[in-house]
Amino acid sequence: MACQSRCRYKHCLSVKSPATQPRAWISTGPQQQHGTFYEFRTYNIQPHLNAAFLKLTSEKIHLRTAHSELIGYWSVEYGGLNQVFHIWKYDSYAQRASVRAALAQDPNWIEQYISKAMPMLSSQDNEVMYLVPWSKIQKPPKDGGVFELATFQMKPGGPAVWGKAFHASVGIRTGSGYAHAVGVFHSEFGPLNQVHVLWWYESADERAAIRRTSHEDARVVAAVRESAAYLVSQKNKLMFPCAFSPIK
Repeated sequence: MACQSRCRYKHCLSVKSPATQPRAWISTGPQQQHGTFYEFRTYNIQPHLNAAFLKLTSEKIHLRTAHSELIGYWSVEYGGLNQVFHIWKYDSYAQRASVRAALAQDPNWIEQYISKAMPMLSSQDNEVMYLVPWSKIQKPPKDGGVFELATFQMKPGGPAVWGKAFHASVGIRTGSGYAHAVGVFHSEFGPLNQVHVLWWYESADERAAIRRTSHEDARVVAAVRESAAYLVSQKNKLMFPCAFSPIK
């Protein structure tokens, strides 16, 4: 009898095969089904070296893009003085690890750029982001213009909780022609439950005019109010693309 009891206990602790393992998700909405992710990097530059850092980066960025794909590189105008913001694309964490290892062994990158650039910085920060399930990278309709990085701290739960309302809020602005969304991202590493929307406008004045008009549109007001039910806080930056930025 004791043997049978031990056998039953052992059976309960056994791991089921993938074919028979019950499946459940923490969230209830669309899942992240691919490995592609985006690294958001923000550098704070010593104020008196801002111009020198941008000049050096413009001249030597090709040493970095030889290793992995750069999505965009911007200089922050409002919302963070003496800052640059850039986005890098990776197919997997293994690829990123390989890229970082290769950079550490690249004498040109180290001698011509890193050794000169690092003393110009006061701090660095990075985040790992996934596109939300209903978004993809969409370049602006033309080069030039300004970009707004709007950051939303959402209540916990991920896109399964706030995704529908947030999608509607973004969709009404893009569908009505108020703005062009380059991409909508949610955080994986860094501050959790954050969403970034990267918007493009022809100019800062056009953005201001569009904001005034859209805030009087009942459809936009209703969608934003519904999405705000899941919002904790928000902030934004207005940015200009660097000449070497792929998205500009």
